[in-house]
Amino acid sequence: MENLNLEAQKRDKKENVKVLLKSGLVPAVIYGPHLKTNKMVKAKANDLKKVIAQAGESTLVDLVVDGKKEGKVLIKDEQRDPVRDSLIHVDFYEVDMTKEIHTEIPLHFIGESKAVKELSGVLIRSINEIEVRCLPSDLVNHLDVDISVLNTFDDVIKIHDLNLPAGIKLVHETDDVVATVAEPKAEEVFETVPVAGAEVPAAAVEGEVAGEAGKDAAETKKEEKKS
Repeated sequence: MENLNLEAQKRDKKENVKVLLKSGLVPAVIYGPHLKTNKMVKAKANDLKKVIAQAGESTLVDLVVDGKKEGKVLIKDEQRDPVRDSLIHVDFYEVDMTKEIHTEIPLHFIGESKAVKELSGVLIRSINEIEVRCLPSDLVNHLDVDISVLNTFDDVIKIHDLNLPAGIKLVHETDDVVATVAEPKAEEVFETVPVAGAEVPAAAVEGEVAGEAGKDAAETKKEEKKS
């Protein structure tokens, strides 16, 4: 996997966050199990956007602070402006390369399902990421899920069917469904049945009245002929 690098600078508590953001810098914090105190840093917004787009939350990033290598970190959280959707804060988790970490790995669905292509089924993805435990060096940025095994509507892919790379273990051993294909919904035609108390269109009422009047007239003529 290609190494991702991010340069940052130390940040003073007294620095105004609004001023930082206006100048194109995003405040951030570094924390981890082996750090005595959290470290406050700032990084260029454009650099952060690029790294986040490539790394997500499951790829190690080499963080350099003031020209000195800080260590390997994971992007654990990002806060955005609710209106502009711009970054306003980021949390970095500095890992201990000798200890396992608990994180989530996104699933990438690849291949082509026969049930979708030939039977017009609808692919249902029930899970988009899984929780895992592993050493930081064993971490991967995603796991591929091959949906070409879904040939019929009875076929399913479950968590235990996933091919996990060496060193990666599931946090929860479950039998949950990852993906399946649902049958297409048939178009149903329903006959409209009037409901008691429901409004009836005026045109329908007029037609019904006219029909009844015609019947009455016909009956009257029959009676006249008889007499």
